Formats: sequence, C-alpha cells, structure tokens
Amino acid sequence: MANLKEVRNRIKSVSSTQQITKAMKMVSAAKLKRATNRIVQLRPYANKLKGLLASLSASLEDGSSPFLVEREPNKVLVVVVSSNRGLAGAFNANVIKTANNLIAEKYSNQLRAGNVSIVAIGKKSQEYYQRRKYNVIGNNNDLYLDLNFENASGISESIMQGFLDGDYDRVELVYNQFKNAAMQILVAEQLIPVPKIEVKKENKAAQADYILEPSLELIVEQLIPKNIKIQLYKAVLDSNASEHGARMTAMDKATENAGDLLKALKLSYNQARQAAITTELTEIVSGAAALSGS
Repeated sequence: MANLKEVRNRIKSVSSTQQITKAMKMVSAAKLKRATNRIVQLRPYANKLKGLLASLSASLEDGSSPFLVEREPNKVLVVVVSSNRGLAGAFNANVIKTANNLIAEKYSNQLRAGNVSIVAIGKKSQEYYQRRKYNVIGNNNDLYLDLNFENASGISESIMQGFLDGDYDRVELVYNQFKNAAMQILVAEQLIPVPKIEVKKENKAAQADYILEPSLELIVEQLIPKNIKIQLYKAVLDSNASEHGARMTAMDKATENAGDLLKALKLSYNQARQAAITTELTEIVSGAAALSGS
C-alpha cells in the first residue's frame, strides 16, 4: 500500500486538476451561450438562401455562372474546420478523420497525384496536415480571435478566386454541425460548384409563373458568391459552438472522474493511516508485554 505522504500528494494533485477542469467547464458554458445564439440566428437565413439558390440554379442553363459548372475534379480543395485548442474530447480528431475518409473514398487518385490541397481553419487541423506534408494553403488560425462575417469572407473570396483561376476544380467543406452541448454532427458537403437540385416537370411549370426582377440570371449571379460566403461562415459558427459544447462536456466528465478518483484516494489514505496506527499500537502493546514479562 502506498505511504501516507505519497497518497496526500496525489490527493492534492487531483484536487488541483479538478478545480481547473471545473473552471474550464464554466468558461466553456459561458462561451457556448454566445456561440449558440450566433449560429441559431444565422442558420435559418443560410438554409433558406441555400435552398432558394439551388432551386433557381436548376432553371439556369449550364455555363450561366462559373460557380455552377461541374468540372472533372482533377484538383480538389478540402476545407477542414477545427479548433485552435484541444481538451475538447474527440472534437478535432473526428473532423480530421471525416476529412481523411472523404479524401480516401472520393479523391484517392487525386491524392496520389498530389492534387489534393487543404485549407485548414483552426490550429489543430493546420498542424495535423502540415506534419503529414499535405499542401496546406494559408494560415487561418487567427479567425477565431475575431470571428465575424468580414474575416470569414476573406477566406471565401480566396477560395472562389482559386476556383475561377483553375487552381482546383472542386471544393469540399468538412465541419462539426452544432446540435446541442453533448452532440455534434459531422458534415462533409460540396461547397463549389454550388450543387443543384433536380426540378420535376410540374415544378418547372409552377416556377415559370414567378416574376423575377431584374432577371433570373442577374439575381443568381449576385446570390452565388454571397451564398458561398454565408455557407462557409455558417460552418465556422457551427464548429465554434460545437467546440465549446464538446469542451464543456469533456470538462464536466473530467471533473466527475476527478471526484471519483478523490474518493478512491481518500479511502486509500484512510486505510493506510489505519494500518499505520494499528502497527504502532501493536508495537506498543508488544513492547509493554515484553517489559511486563521481564
């Protein structure tokens, strides 16, 4: 059995760790509230814009916008949204694993040819892909220091320009979608070219009754870049809220585990102290008996 000093040191160490994890849980809970409000306010607008654009784009002829043209995906860009910090359970590991599975299943030939590039939003994904010698474009870790639409739009604009310049033929987006504090949904979706939806004949006839001003082509032309920016910004906000939720859950579990460990250590400490007292009493009684016998 461990000696009393060693057990006391372990109890002190675990108590300090428990205080840290409890404080981190409280900080993440406060940040989660703000992050949740932002994504909840943006999501209906982003989803409606995405659905509207997909519906309108289905009525356009191919080539009406460069962001609608499906090209052979010889060069692929994968945008991986992670966090700058750890201690969030499997949050970062899961999004990186999803991105790797996407590349392995859909773009293995492009990967072998060296035609898969990465835009990492978050230090964890940035470091992961740089260590594995991927072609990582730019450094976007400072985005979380001032997370707003303008800063996120800068990343979107560089991605769109790269697509127009032919640097890549398809852009995939991988991130954690926020559901609640204990659950995040991993999402891998195509960002560019903007996916179209199939419109049935009866829906096409109904759609012809709409009057669009100034014109369908001009409206879609203006909506597409805005939609791409909004979808990327929504993914970052989703990931930010998911990160705080995952960290709060992880720290809550760590605090609970530290409490269980403290109970076990205190029991071990009491047992060790009782054993020491019993040994001392036995020695005293034995010594007294020896003296009385002599």
